[in-house]
Amino acid sequence: MLDLAAPESSAWELGWPSYRQCPVERWQGGRHSVQQDYIAEEVPVSLVYNGVPHVVMLATPTNLEEFALGFSITEDIVRHPAEILSTRVYNRKDGIEVRLKIPEQRRQGMADKGHNLTGRTGCGLCGASTLQQAVRHPEPVSGGASVTSAELLSALDELTQHQQLNRLTGAVHAAAWVLPGRGIQTIREDVGRHNALDKLIGALLRTGRNPADGFVIVTSRASYEMVQKTAVAGIGLLAAISAPTGLAIRLAEETGLTLVGFAREDRHVVYSHSHRLIHREADLV
Repeated sequence: MLDLAAPESSAWELGWPSYRQCPVERWQGGRHSVQQDYIAEEVPVSLVYNGVPHVVMLATPTNLEEFALGFSITEDIVRHPAEILSTRVYNRKDGIEVRLKIPEQRRQGMADKGHNLTGRTGCGLCGASTLQQAVRHPEPVSGGASVTSAELLSALDELTQHQQLNRLTGAVHAAAWVLPGRGIQTIREDVGRHNALDKLIGALLRTGRNPADGFVIVTSRASYEMVQKTAVAGIGLLAAISAPTGLAIRLAEETGLTLVGFAREDRHVVYSHSHRLIHREADLV
């Protein structure tokens, strides 16, 4: 079943919209006009575990239960979705609070991860307070879906039509989960590239999908935390529209993840573990 959530699916219920309209002066070709434009919103989202604030992220205020689950898994706060005992989302005057209940031993294990930290829109290491916490080493990815270059190209062609919020605002990233032979199944958007990926992983886990059955496309660069989160979820292939960083490549090599960068309609570059991406002769014509 396709899971392509509308950008405003939960925002209005929470009282914080994912976008707003704003009058702007537009200049094009030397001509001036006053128009209404759509502007993406970013909202402080506080994640609170067992009553203890852990981090405040700037995020698009949609799919926040999925975001909290994905963040909790990929940041090694819990090991399994069942350890999220409850999740409650509260609309506050200055932002949104997501209160999670987890086993107390897990909460106690968060003591060395830092707390009361702020994650800006582009932050991927906002939960780290030491160098050891900043660069983590996930377990190697075992298996993972095999993908033909034609399937990757087809998913890239399909991606834009599913980016509903970005079509309005031009200001958000997307992370899409693709099943080989079946196309994009789930997509999530956010002003933060890592938030979009956490939302996607949370969505897959909440619905009982096995992330390893598919691969992920992100509309951003492939930075370290994007590789780390993908590997933690057990996904074998990550394709990014833009370039990877050196640290991302080294982590992909270490974890056995297939990392693809500059994934566009007529080209892509494979940086690690190329065996999952199959280039058939017919695909190259």
